[in-house]
Amino acid sequence: MRAQLATLQDFVVSVDWAAVLLPLWLAIAVGTAGHALLTRRDARAAWGWIAVCWLFPFAGPLLYFFFGINRIRTHARRFSIDRSGRMIGSAHASDARRAVAATGVVPGWLDEVARTADVLTRRPLLGGNRIEPLHDGEQAFPRMLAAIEAARETVWLASYIFDNDAVGRSFVAALAAARRRGVQVRVLIDDVGERYSLRRIGTPLRAAGLDVARFNPLRLLPPSLHLNLRNHRKLLLVDHETGFTGGMNLSARHLTADTGKRHRVADLHFALHGPIVQQMSEVFAEDWAFATRERLALPPAPPCVAGGAVARVITDGPNEDLDQLNFVLQAALAAARREVLIMTPYFLPSAELIAALQGAALRGVRTVVLLPARNNLPYVDWAMRHQLGPLLERGVRVRFQPGPFCHSKLLVVDHAYTLIGSANWDPRSLLLNFELNVELYDPALARQMAAHFLERWQLGEELLLRDAQHPPFAQRVRNALCWLFSPYL
Repeated sequence: MRAQLATLQDFVVSVDWAAVLLPLWLAIAVGTAGHALLTRRDARAAWGWIAVCWLFPFAGPLLYFFFGINRIRTHARRFSIDRSGRMIGSAHASDARRAVAATGVVPGWLDEVARTADVLTRRPLLGGNRIEPLHDGEQAFPRMLAAIEAARETVWLASYIFDNDAVGRSFVAALAAARRRGVQVRVLIDDVGERYSLRRIGTPLRAAGLDVARFNPLRLLPPSLHLNLRNHRKLLLVDHETGFTGGMNLSARHLTADTGKRHRVADLHFALHGPIVQQMSEVFAEDWAFATRERLALPPAPPCVAGGAVARVITDGPNEDLDQLNFVLQAALAAARREVLIMTPYFLPSAELIAALQGAALRGVRTVVLLPARNNLPYVDWAMRHQLGPLLERGVRVRFQPGPFCHSKLLVVDHAYTLIGSANWDPRSLLLNFELNVELYDPALARQMAAHFLERWQLGEELLLRDAQHPPFAQRVRNALCWLFSPYL
């Protein structure tokens, strides 16, 4: 044995490791950098990974292997949800624009927005929907729990964050009670979002006998360590008649009435009734099939609500849905005539969206952006501030609203078009996460949301161009460095 060890040591000492490792490193670096070059859609992201692969021998390619490769291929046709055969837009028999009595469903100046979403989503615009805004957890959680308690047949729930706190446990109790009544309960949680609680909510959910699935779970073998590629959608669907969606996670942080509590998060959520719930159910069924390989049966669409809103689901994700929301946002900004109102917690728009915002302001459209004064992610706030100067130069106005931290996502165009849902204006939402938004052609709702926006706008502090252009030098460097990493924030 000693002789063998001595022979091995002599071999290790005699080998010219530089001659062995240098060609190996070059081959691996060329391969991984080439993969990043050919597969990354964003130039900054491609440059970043190429630099990592070359500057950090072996460690850089290893990081790229675990974190940089998109291994998600949902491809709906794998689960018998084939989108390719769907009719486009108004060609669909259920499209609201085909109804004889429906005149002016989409205002003429917004027709291009609708047509863009027609082609991208292959989902029809559905009329006869009722949309109810719900402010913060005080309004949203009791309504959601009451819907679960009244469920007769199905409860489907998807959440990015499902905290194991008082709010989370109240949902577990309601879901367990529904299951005991014979209701079909399905719960889909994102694996990273669930880890926001040290004691993960999956344990009490399974202890209650509920069917729970984790989306894209982290694991070493086969490698799946993506902090990106998360399911950021928020969905609650009850009996395929009532749906809830918006920006709100299941967490006590969304209870904002207790002013003494730290880390409060204000948010907007929405209750939806009508045919739009079927489109939301289709999205949940596709995500559930991806996570579990189980196909869920979808019943016919619920009946229309008299005089209701015209709506459509828009999904976005790093799969066949990539860039759908980005293109719809660009179309909405290009169509605006009078006013664009944007409320978002994270604002790192792409170069195309920045150009669209600048173009709207230069056309004389009142283009305003409302951001949190104090962000829960400081490095995102610093990166955002680096991008605001060029927007202010072209006439876009920006204000920072006071706390609690506002997590609401809202777009209102010309008091006629409203976009609600889970997506932020940043690369994580528009490129890396799976998101669900709903576009609404409903002047009454748009006016209501514009009034809410104005109320928050008046409380905010305006960012002046001179302050955006000339921050202290240290802040300017800090903001620029954070912006450099904005594709990954």
